[in-house]
Amino acid sequence: MSEAASTRSTAARRATPPAPPPALLPSLAPLLYEWLPRQRWFAGKGRPVTGFSLVAATELLPSSGGVTGAPGLLHLLVSVQQPAAATHGPPAPPVADCYQLLLGVRSALPPRLAPALVGHVQEGPLEGLTVYDALLDPRLAGLLLERLRNTGAPGALRFERDPSVVIPPGLTPRPLGAEQSNSSLVYGDSFILKVFRRVSPGSNPDLELPLALARKGCERVPAPVAWYEADNADDPYEPYTLGVLQPFLRGSEDGWQRALRALAVGNDFTADAQALGRATAEVHTALAGALPTVMLRKQQTEALAAAMTERLDAAAQAVPALVPYVPALRTAFDAFAARGRAGRAWPAQRVHGDLHLGQALRVPGGEWSVIDFEGEPSRPLAERRRPQPVVRDVAGMLRSFDYAARSHQPWDADWATRCREAFCDGYAKASGTDPRDEPELLRAYETDKAVYEVLYEARHRPDWLPVPLAAIHRLASSSPGARAPGHRRDTTAHRTTGPLPGTPRHSAPTRPPGTPSHSGPAPSSDTAAHRASDPPPDTDHTPGPTP
Repeated sequence: MSEAASTRSTAARRATPPAPPPALLPSLAPLLYEWLPRQRWFAGKGRPVTGFSLVAATELLPSSGGVTGAPGLLHLLVSVQQPAAATHGPPAPPVADCYQLLLGVRSALPPRLAPALVGHVQEGPLEGLTVYDALLDPRLAGLLLERLRNTGAPGALRFERDPSVVIPPGLTPRPLGAEQSNSSLVYGDSFILKVFRRVSPGSNPDLELPLALARKGCERVPAPVAWYEADNADDPYEPYTLGVLQPFLRGSEDGWQRALRALAVGNDFTADAQALGRATAEVHTALAGALPTVMLRKQQTEALAAAMTERLDAAAQAVPALVPYVPALRTAFDAFAARGRAGRAWPAQRVHGDLHLGQALRVPGGEWSVIDFEGEPSRPLAERRRPQPVVRDVAGMLRSFDYAARSHQPWDADWATRCREAFCDGYAKASGTDPRDEPELLRAYETDKAVYEVLYEARHRPDWLPVPLAAIHRLASSSPGARAPGHRRDTTAHRTTGPLPGTPRHSAPTRPPGTPSHSGPAPSSDTAAHRASDPPPDTDHTPGPTP
């Protein structure tokens, strides 16, 4: 029996934890209505919160009730009800997302913790006390690590760890403020804990896949050291993954930072791009050996192409600049479906799901590591765990090279083309399979990604919209069956007339929204995370700066 299966079997036999006081959530609700929508990781921005329900509550550290001034630590899983996002079709039913909250409880908040304030409770079991974001309190953040060090199952929670790894006590925690859909803590520059904020029943790929890769001996991905989950009352074999502790790759540099630095000084990046291709292929090969693979045949291919077409049509309704390209872009999806109808089948397996330059770290020794296997948090968990063609990851990285090139002025179209070619060369040498030999498949996935980017930029970063629109122009102009290098060079008028209107200058932040690094303290770095942050449609899940 696997570690995960054994753990879940144990969970299924556990007694039901004590129920929380019924007045707990009603007493916190007035504060949460105000506080939750202001958090960077809250995915439902722009829609009113209409109600809450308590999924689970665990008191990890009892509050002194103001007697000694010592803090308490309360762990909550709260279902947040909101109306569905507006669509052009019939009104959708309300939605409910589950969020993980770690709340500190004190009689009064020290000034140093003022930014963590949630509010003052007026009634209920915490009446008269102050609640705040516990991850910003070093004392409570340290307690969370102690739980992971010692394992156990308090309340609805379960803390697990790899017994072969030593986690020293007393490591100083510090939060990383650059992330968006999750939160991370670095402990003593040795470990990084990613705390998932919006959670769903079932193994999160950011735990499931690195564990599988570690069992296969793949060293391209930091292996989980410890993790914690919550029981699911509806299905004990599908718990909520809440947090993952991994080694902190001190001194590493993410691919986005490294690419921009190369552009700034006019250095070639093809050796790095080729090495990234090899690393990606090695991860894909290990995943295929660790987890089941399937074949996509006619029915699955047509379903994928139909979903891509549906996303294109929806994006065109929201972004008028996309409308003139729709007929040509549809040919990419039609050609993909036609190959399936003609009998072509493609292997599908577990993949990264959101690969881009910000998700790759070059460690001091010169090797590349791949991080953040969560996929796009805005997508349903079942979809993110579904086997897919490896070209999905390839297309994401190809789009990321394009974003990097256009973030620097003067724009050098050849830089992106060379990187795209080098990445595919490295991938082909390491895997024996060249993604450019399946032009219909690669064009369909890159087109789908560029359409997603157009919609994201139009909604959240209009100044970046010309970047994916230039790719849309290129993809709409390409032949459906032409062999794709890193795709042919973009020969639009922007090549000779200067940057696209609104394209960010090189003076823009060297780390665009959504791409912190796992680099640790460095003179010119903000010591951001072990992974690029994960924008759902209302935050950031970007390949470089893309979504």
